[in-house]
Amino acid sequence: MSAVLDRSDARGDTRTVASANRPARRKPRASRDGLSVEWVKLELMRVAYATRGGFLAVRDPRAVLAWYLIASIAPWFTYSTTTLALLFVGAALAAVFARIGPLLLALFVIGMAGQGVWVLAMAWVFSGEADSIAGIVDFSLKVGAVSLVTMAAFVSLDPEKASDALLALRAPVFVGFAVNYGYRMLPVLVDEYHAIVDGHRVRSAPLRSRGFLGHRWLLRTARIAVHSFYPLMLNTALRTRTTVEMLETKGFGHATASEAVRKVRLAHLRFGAADVLLLVATVLAIALAFVLGSAFPVLG
Repeated sequence: MSAVLDRSDARGDTRTVASANRPARRKPRASRDGLSVEWVKLELMRVAYATRGGFLAVRDPRAVLAWYLIASIAPWFTYSTTTLALLFVGAALAAVFARIGPLLLALFVIGMAGQGVWVLAMAWVFSGEADSIAGIVDFSLKVGAVSLVTMAAFVSLDPEKASDALLALRAPVFVGFAVNYGYRMLPVLVDEYHAIVDGHRVRSAPLRSRGFLGHRWLLRTARIAVHSFYPLMLNTALRTRTTVEMLETKGFGHATASEAVRKVRLAHLRFGAADVLLLVATVLAIALAFVLGSAFPVLG
């Protein structure tokens, strides 16, 4: 019996030593994968085709455009910091409930932070007065609120919804076509630009060293980006010409100008009570922000 126990203890010690000597498994680098080019392309696809959903994605596209016009124009009619702060908070909540992707939010935060730091530094260097800083804060709140509302509205509209809404509002035909074509071409241009950059990297000789703080790698990346821009524009012009000729061959201009075709195309649009409630609630919330801004002038 003791011999059996000794053998088991020996096996246990052997397994312990083997497991200790075994190299640890490397954990996947989620941060590198999360910031890859493929992830950026996927986020752009989600932005273009509204696959995340949200409270605006289920509404009528005409109501979404009306909501966007109301919410984006309101900040420019006041200079009260209280009102602008409330409008900014409301726009931020709308952006959250619209399920904006992390890429757009990160770009927005970086842009606002960089602009705020730069403008505040310039104001402090040249004047340093409180009035100038307050004016800069008000302008930043206006731009931030409009930017958040814009992202919330157009992330919730796919190409078909946007073009149908413009067509229903009697917009010119080329405006709806431009919006639809821009949505469709965005992922195509990203893929093509990526392919052109990869072609330049394959044909280029590898760097012997990255240089001081990677300056050689940065210069090479900037040079490839500039050289890839010109073939991208040429290919875009060729694609645009091919698309226009194809649409004209299929009678796109006549189809959009025909009233019967227009009714059939817009038959699925329904402006219901929920859309009216959305617009009314938005107007009431903006009016409340203006009332609070006038009631608390100390913060304005």
